[in-house]
Amino acid sequence: MPVTCGGVAAQVWRGGRGRQAPAARLLAGTDVIAIDDDLGRRAGMLLARTGQADAIDAAVACLAADGGDILASDPGDLRGLAEAAGIHVDLIPGQGPAG
Repeated sequence: MPVTCGGVAAQVWRGGRGRQAPAARLLAGTDVIAIDDDLGRRAGMLLARTGQADAIDAAVACLAADGGDILASDPGDLRGLAEAAGIHVDLIPGQGPAG
């Protein structure tokens, strides 16, 4: 089952009838993990190693499985995070919240 964190849901959820259908379909088949203390600290350490600042991207990289796929509106940011995390992932370009 695909996995993401609640922060991603916040980034893509914009409300409104019909506009949320694609996001709702994706999230319905996804295990949405809370950013708790452990995941937050792991993401923070990953940000420290990379010099990046997006905590949600870092949390996604921490949750990714080696050899997995990440759907990302900006694959470039996640590439460096995945490399610093020591995992190989396929980055699949996707659309951001605006569609």
